[in-house]
Amino acid sequence: MAMAIRVFLLLLFFLSSTNIGYSLFEDQVGLMDWHQQYIGKVKHALFHTQKTGRKRVLVSTEENVVASLDLRHGEIFWRHVLGTNDVVDGLDIALGKYVITLSSDGSILRAWNLPDGQMVWETSLQGSKTSKSILYISKNLKADKDDLILVFGKGSLHAVSGIDGEVLWRKDFAGESSIEVSHIIQSTDKIYAAGFVGSSKFYVYGLNADTGKLLKDDHTILPCDTFGELLSVSGDKFVVLDKMRSKILTINIKNGEISYKQKLISDLIKDSSGQAVILPSRLPELFALRIDSHVLTIKVTNEDDLVLVDKINNAAAVSDALLISEGQHAFAFIQHEGSNIHLFVKDVNDWNGDLLKESIIIDHQRGNIEKIFINNYVRTDRSYGFRALMVMEDHSLLLVQQGEIVWSREDGLASVVDVTTSELPVEKEGVSVAKVEQNLFEWLKGHVLKLKGTLMIASPEDVVAIQALRLRSSEKSKMTRDHNGFRKLLIVLTRAGKVFALHTGDGRVVWSILLHTLRKTEVCEHPVGLNIYQWQVPHHHALDENPSILVVGRCGPSLAAPAALSFIDAYTGKELNSLRLAHTIAQIIPLPYTDSTEQRLHLIIDTDQHAYLYPRTPEAIGILQREFSNVYWYSVEADNGIVRGHALKSNCIHQIVDEYCFDFRDLWSIVFPSESEKIIATVTRKSNEVVHTQAKVMTDYDVMYKYVSNNILFVANAAPKATGEIGTATPEEAWLVIYIIDTVTGRILHRMTHHGCQGPVHAVFSENWVVYHYFNLRAHRYEVSVIEVYDQSRADNKDVWKFVLGKHNLTSPISSYYRPEVTTKSQSYFFTHSVKAIEVTLTSKGITSKQLLIGTIGDQVLALDKRFLDPRRTLNPSQAEKEEGIIPLTDSLPIISQSYITHSLKVEGLRGIVTVPAKLESTSLVFAYGVDLFFTQIAPSRTYDSLTEDFSYALLLLTIVALVAAIFVTWVLSERKDLQEKWK
Repeated sequence: MAMAIRVFLLLLFFLSSTNIGYSLFEDQVGLMDWHQQYIGKVKHALFHTQKTGRKRVLVSTEENVVASLDLRHGEIFWRHVLGTNDVVDGLDIALGKYVITLSSDGSILRAWNLPDGQMVWETSLQGSKTSKSILYISKNLKADKDDLILVFGKGSLHAVSGIDGEVLWRKDFAGESSIEVSHIIQSTDKIYAAGFVGSSKFYVYGLNADTGKLLKDDHTILPCDTFGELLSVSGDKFVVLDKMRSKILTINIKNGEISYKQKLISDLIKDSSGQAVILPSRLPELFALRIDSHVLTIKVTNEDDLVLVDKINNAAAVSDALLISEGQHAFAFIQHEGSNIHLFVKDVNDWNGDLLKESIIIDHQRGNIEKIFINNYVRTDRSYGFRALMVMEDHSLLLVQQGEIVWSREDGLASVVDVTTSELPVEKEGVSVAKVEQNLFEWLKGHVLKLKGTLMIASPEDVVAIQALRLRSSEKSKMTRDHNGFRKLLIVLTRAGKVFALHTGDGRVVWSILLHTLRKTEVCEHPVGLNIYQWQVPHHHALDENPSILVVGRCGPSLAAPAALSFIDAYTGKELNSLRLAHTIAQIIPLPYTDSTEQRLHLIIDTDQHAYLYPRTPEAIGILQREFSNVYWYSVEADNGIVRGHALKSNCIHQIVDEYCFDFRDLWSIVFPSESEKIIATVTRKSNEVVHTQAKVMTDYDVMYKYVSNNILFVANAAPKATGEIGTATPEEAWLVIYIIDTVTGRILHRMTHHGCQGPVHAVFSENWVVYHYFNLRAHRYEVSVIEVYDQSRADNKDVWKFVLGKHNLTSPISSYYRPEVTTKSQSYFFTHSVKAIEVTLTSKGITSKQLLIGTIGDQVLALDKRFLDPRRTLNPSQAEKEEGIIPLTDSLPIISQSYITHSLKVEGLRGIVTVPAKLESTSLVFAYGVDLFFTQIAPSRTYDSLTEDFSYALLLLTIVALVAAIFVTWVLSERKDLQEKWK
């Protein structure tokens, strides 16, 4: 009987352990993570709506993505994310089955298979100078004939076969008066290349289409300099503005002969006061001219005269012409009228009638329409219908058909520039947000499915049902805080100036707002979003006040551009206030102080060496004056190789008194020698990082004390010749110099040189250690190094009697002005991958072990235990070191496939990783962003402080019942045995 009990207990243990191993994989997919795919802001679009096959639209975007989208639902059929510098310049279709892309300034031509996106061929095009790029594909009517692809780039014209990408011939224009080709024209057996030399000399070259041999060339000098791009209105006619933008020049090419005419814009429209711009829309015998908020459609006659066709008010965008039948072209334009959008489709040759006129209501938070692409289809009554693909100001993509939005894509989320988080509201008493309870049958069905999963007898359909059941029953999508702190809002700022709040439970958009301070206007032509900060976090008034965030933007990439601030409610997305600043923004310093309303104080540094305090309230001034002598910050001038430390000095001396403006003084400066070093990377600790203990117990119960300070800066310098791409310098010409600097005093705490190494350098600073990644030219491998800094001034606090008698200095204040006695430990390891980003996990109390989150070149996120980067690792660790957890030394860091927290997914175009502590100490929340978004929860030391969501309570209850039954049976058998022995 005892043997039977042991076998039963072993069976129960086996079942419980198999449940733990099984529950980690397929039936947990999507429970703790989510992945969203985007493409970015569309630049080019081509419809492919043949009768056979799937209807799709082919696009290229500003995120260097080439994709095929389902025209019915907007889903991605296939996509390819090209390199960061591989910008797509042109997109077209060849042979009816290949998608042709031109990228990298006209140097790389690729063909992709239209149905599945597989690359068919790739051709590298050579050239001798930098120039604009043009992609032109001549359409042959015969299906068996090759499509000739003409490409101008790098100062050369190439003729490429559409079948295999072979370069048939090449004509170099670098020596031909340095012409900048603007257009390519093809006739039956000739090719004409037209363009400018300078801004007034117009050239035309005639080439043999088969050999590329120069047949003739002609040029003329225009009577004035030109402005803007040359626009083709037919095969041999072009229009361009003069430099003053007061005249339109019409250039005609007939058999290579050049003639031109010019006409004043004032002759076309009398009251034109604004700056004229020719829109890039390609219309046969027409072109569109924008003046202020008006768009003029102008016809070019056979005599090269210009005739005003129509004046469109409040026109937002004009499409290219679309051939709908032989000799009939249509184009579309958009008019804004409040929240309504009016879509017009007109015949180019019949302006009086409308082929289509529709009104659509579009969310004003999407902004204006920037681009429109149209496609036609045949209705059941044999008339033509039209669908329009619209690119919005917030980078979203919409398909409109029959006056309705068929689908939309939030592709602005492909260009996230900064991220912060916000807590969700507390669930108030009497307000239940729980879902309706399931009925008894569903409850029983769910438990049967879970039991089948526990016993490993679930079919694939059952696994899908279990996953769907868990997703439905999960509380992760509630709009209130949870006990473990897993539910939060990820508030992201995009390049378009739009702010999104994403729920960490499922990644849905809770709210979004397009900030008016970051919209393109006449005052602010090139707005850019800079950063997003937590502005007000009302911990003590969480039930009746909402937190708010601060968004900082600028009207241009230059530091001298005007700046703007926006304050947004974190729960509703409502803009509470906005400010157009009279000063510039060079740096933003969040201070560790809050006022009575729990608004955080910020210093904004301008380019004129002034510091401005926000919020601008008397209470904030009072707080700053009390802490005046404790405010320090630093600035890095990478171009000049200077790091400076600053402190506040006094109020600004202006003609108008501003009590919130302060002058500051330079406390120290470090000037690196420009002939030998150049700053390539800097990193410091996160201000919200929590350090659990300063002491670190070593082998044999020895203790070392971490040097923990928020005022430490890591600086990586490279040799001037080693600042470029890998391979541009020899090992003898390359070196990295690493500094750890105290930013209050400017004291260099540690300096180290890596000879034969170069950047790029990616680093992360946490507690008392820094980890950085670089390339070793001598070993031809990437390396990762670690430096740990320890405080020697507390090394004497190891005597127990000193603690008993109180003769220790552990409670004495730490000041950067005291010369620290520090020691460092360092070690380097080889690493397999190139790196895009490095981050470290954060937990609420800092107790849990750290993991490094490494964004690899393959756009995945690898979790690497910090113990692998312990500088005290040795080849043969002692028994005490093994007990401490020190891993034996190897020259390379291990890459374990199970350590990828993104699993088999990719975060295409990975740019950054953000970690956020949960309330549960074991768990850290991770958000990775690029073209895609990815979110997950990780537990570096496992979930030692909680049970997992899928913990089998039924199996636990079964185990308890079985143990109680076994105890009872054993007791009965034991009593019977004792009774029998007594009767003997």
